[in-house]
Amino acid sequence: MATEIGGYKLGKVIVEGKTKQVYDLPNEKGLCILLSKDRITAGDGVKAHDLAGKAEISNKTNGQVFGILNAAGINTAYVKEVAPNAFVAKKCEMIPIEWVTRRLATGSFLKRNPGVPEGYRFSPPKQETFFKDDANHDPQWSDEQIISAKFNFNGLLIGQDEVDIMKKTTVLVFEILEKAWATKNCALIDMKIEFGVDEFGKIILADIIDSDSWRLWPAGDKRLMVDKQVYRNLTSVTSEDLDAVKRNFIWVSEQLSTILPKNDHLVVILMGSAADKLHCENIAKQCKSIGLNTELRVTSAHKGTEETLRILREYESCMSNLVFIAVAGRSNGLGPVLSANTTYPVINCPPVKPENIQLDIWSSLNLPSGLGCPTVVYPEAAALHAAQILALNNFLIWSKLRVKQLNNFVTLKLADKDLRGVKTA
Repeated sequence: MATEIGGYKLGKVIVEGKTKQVYDLPNEKGLCILLSKDRITAGDGVKAHDLAGKAEISNKTNGQVFGILNAAGINTAYVKEVAPNAFVAKKCEMIPIEWVTRRLATGSFLKRNPGVPEGYRFSPPKQETFFKDDANHDPQWSDEQIISAKFNFNGLLIGQDEVDIMKKTTVLVFEILEKAWATKNCALIDMKIEFGVDEFGKIILADIIDSDSWRLWPAGDKRLMVDKQVYRNLTSVTSEDLDAVKRNFIWVSEQLSTILPKNDHLVVILMGSAADKLHCENIAKQCKSIGLNTELRVTSAHKGTEETLRILREYESCMSNLVFIAVAGRSNGLGPVLSANTTYPVINCPPVKPENIQLDIWSSLNLPSGLGCPTVVYPEAAALHAAQILALNNFLIWSKLRVKQLNNFVTLKLADKDLRGVKTA
C-alpha cells in the first residue's frame, strides 16, 4: 500500500469506492487525496473489469473539467493534480445524492417515463436527484425526501434552501460544460455530479467528473457516443471492446486539453480627459473581476479627432473580439464619433457629477441618427455590458456571468435564511 503520493504523506483511507480511494492527509489540514483505480464498472458494480490506464485518463479528464469550473468561479473541492492518477481536494462530508441534469431524454429516463420519445429536448434542462444506495439501485428521490432525511454534514442541516442552491448549481455546471463541448461540436446529453459540505459548513461541488459521469455524443449523434455507455451496452466484454472504450476516454481527454477559449479579447476604455482616470480605473476593476482584459487610453474626439480615429484603427487592425467604452462628460462627442466610425460595440459611461448629472447623461443619450452606442452610468454596468457582448463568442466569459448570477441567488437565499422567522413581541 502506498504511503506517499506526489510528495504528500498519506494517512488512513477515509473511504473506498468502486473506482477510487480517498486518503486523509495528516500533514495538510482540511485536505485529502483522491486516488483513481484502473477499474471500470456498471450496473452498481455488478459489471466490472480492470482497464489498464483508466486511472490516469480519469484523473486527467477530471482535472480538465474542474479546471474549467474553477476558472468560471464555481466553488469546488478540487485543488490540484499531484500524480498521474491522483489529485488533492478539500476535505468534505459527502451528501449521498446524485444530482443529474438532462438535455435530451434517453437511458433510464425513458424507462421511468414511458411514452416520452428518445431525444425529447428539455428546455430548460431537466434536473433529477437519486439517493446513493447500490443495494436498491440508487432510487430517485424528490426534494421532499431529501429534506425529510434531515441530512446533517459538518453542522449544516440540508433543508429547502440548500436543496434549491444545489439544484441551481447543478444545472449551471451542466450548462457551462454543455457550452464548452459545443465548441468541439459535441452534445452533452446528460451528466451527474455530487456535492459535499466542507469544514466551514459550505456546500461545494466535489467528487470526480470524468467520462463515467456523462453522456457525450459527437455531432449530436448517439451512434458516435464516446462515454461509459459504450461499456454499459456490451453484453459480453472482450479485450478489444475494452480497448475501444479506452480509446474513447483518451479522445475525450484530448479534446478537453484544447477546449478553453483563447484569451484574445480586449475592452478598450477611452477617456476624453486624464481627469476621468479614476472613473475609468473603476470600470477596469469591474472588468477584471469578470476576467476581461482592458486597456486605458486618453483621447478627445473634439480636440484630437484624427488621433481618436487613429487609435480606433490601431485596435481594429489587430483584434476581432473588441469592445470600446467611451468616458466623456459635458458634450460627449467621444462615444458617438467612435460609434460612427467602427462596427465594433461602443458603450458610453459618462463620469457624471451630481451638480450636472442630467446634462451629462443627456449628452450621451441624445445621439445623431444612425448611431447605436448605449449609455450606462455605473462602472459595473459598463463592465457587465461589455462582458455580455464578448460572451457571445467566449463560453468562459459567459460562464463567469452566469456564476455571478448564481452567487447573487445564493447570497439572497442565505440572507433570507438568517433573518426569517416570526419574532415575538
